[in-house]
Amino acid sequence: MIQAARQQVSALTQAAYEKAAGAGLLPAGAEVKATVEIPKDTAHGDYASSFAMAGAKALHMAPRQIAQIIVDNLELEGSFFQKVEIAGPGFLNFTLGPKWYGDVLCAVETEGAAYGSGDEGHGKRVMVEFVSANPTGPMHMGNARGGVLGDTLANVLKRDGWDTWKEFYVNDAGNQIHKFAVSINARYMQLILGEENFPFPEEGYHGEDIKELAQAIYQMHGDSWKDLPEEERLEKLAEYGLSVNIPKMKEDLLKYGIVYDQWFFESSLHESGYVAETVELLTQKGWTYEKDGALWLNTTKLLKEKYLREGKTQEQVDKLELKDDVLRRANGFYTYFAADIAYHRNKLEVRGFDLAINIWGADHHGHVARLQAALDGLGLDGSHRLVVVLMQLVNLMQDGKPVRMSKRSGKAIALHDLLDEINVDAARYFFNSRTSTSPLDFDLDLAVRQDSENPVYYVQYAHARICSLIARLEEEGEKVPTAAGVDAAVMAAPEELALVKTLAQFPEELHLAARDYDPSRINRYLVTLAGDFHRFYNACRIKGEAHEILSARLKLADTVRSVLANGLGLLGVSAPEKM
Repeated sequence: MIQAARQQVSALTQAAYEKAAGAGLLPAGAEVKATVEIPKDTAHGDYASSFAMAGAKALHMAPRQIAQIIVDNLELEGSFFQKVEIAGPGFLNFTLGPKWYGDVLCAVETEGAAYGSGDEGHGKRVMVEFVSANPTGPMHMGNARGGVLGDTLANVLKRDGWDTWKEFYVNDAGNQIHKFAVSINARYMQLILGEENFPFPEEGYHGEDIKELAQAIYQMHGDSWKDLPEEERLEKLAEYGLSVNIPKMKEDLLKYGIVYDQWFFESSLHESGYVAETVELLTQKGWTYEKDGALWLNTTKLLKEKYLREGKTQEQVDKLELKDDVLRRANGFYTYFAADIAYHRNKLEVRGFDLAINIWGADHHGHVARLQAALDGLGLDGSHRLVVVLMQLVNLMQDGKPVRMSKRSGKAIALHDLLDEINVDAARYFFNSRTSTSPLDFDLDLAVRQDSENPVYYVQYAHARICSLIARLEEEGEKVPTAAGVDAAVMAAPEELALVKTLAQFPEELHLAARDYDPSRINRYLVTLAGDFHRFYNACRIKGEAHEILSARLKLADTVRSVLANGLGLLGVSAPEKM
């Protein structure tokens, strides 16, 4: 509706010019490239056209004179606008009328839960891969932020016309799984031989969860695994650890409101030979070389070509400190980077996603261009088809101070610990409340407060307040009317008009959230909408007003309820009817 009004300003102004030219009041055939802006101060109208100033040279006339002729020839009948005034050097300030406000209510009513949807994605397939935490221990706060960011971004992209797919990449192969097995092994052997008789590896995982896994294995198998060949024992220990940890991760994420379309296992890439095949393909294309018994990717050359394509100068590129990457070690094992390239080739080539979006911690920023360049080397246009949304750290705060330790594990606080302290709605809302590039201070005290200082409470309370209002009025025989049954002309209070304008803003906010990969825009929008509703509710009486006014205001309140529920749904947050 905002865009429709903007386009109508241009159409009305052009029609007025043509009418004036036809009457000989202005020179005919001029092409005027005017802008249409939304003034910050509504005292200057709702839309401002620069037609008179932009046309001064072509029309050989002073801007204010042109503006007056345009105004004299404007036909506003049946349009979104009720008046046009000339301001300053010749701005044409258009003020919206009842038709536009009524049509906004109609649009929300007609589209219902789909209100705000767009088709920017044109049905293209996008995979959003997020969390993908190592299955070697509990998920922490970074995973919690990445979880809601990825889940909400996928929801937003779907509403903007993309065919979305949510995926968790399980790192169940490689060095960290070996370290996981070695850690469990040390705890298992300590149970049998005594802690002082079996050293714990310096690089091992020290959490209580490792001790719990070792204890469970000991209870089931006693010391019978002690005499197995070490390689077999480590394989069994890792297998058991993953069989416990992965279901726990799924359970925690389900509690957090996240369901994936697929859990993709890294091990499947190795077992199928796909990692080896991908590395061989890079070799065939001339991007690898051997040194010290290992196979290397010529990342330096790939990155230089990428940066030159993107517009950097040769001088700038030569100054970069670039280095190559090992794909296959001298011992024959493939590196994590090799598996990562294979996995992304699988996304783009085998499964045919048009776009792959990864949610990564900011500490991975150096990996982004390297992976894109490797995919470029495979002819997969990784520079455009792989988008990485980098996410800053989370600081948990309580009593104004950082919370560094979990009482249970002595390590960084885990997602399941957090969800024991606060409800899922608060967790999801808070973790999505800032753009991913900003560090996030998660205030545990604020998240459990039941007052307007807590943003999720503030937004949910607006929804519940409207539901109570509708229920009370229904008891008195006043039902929410259809949009067609409302006389929008009776809505004249500034708080009413401001509220309708905010409702009209939702489709644009949704589109921008998808375009910029920034779903926190939805949080900010909902706080604004809730605030505008509370101001309207305090300023504009509903109960006891004349029927036309009561009816219009009740419909407006119900329309706000619908959009609040719509936005909260995108965030995976409930819209309660009572609080």
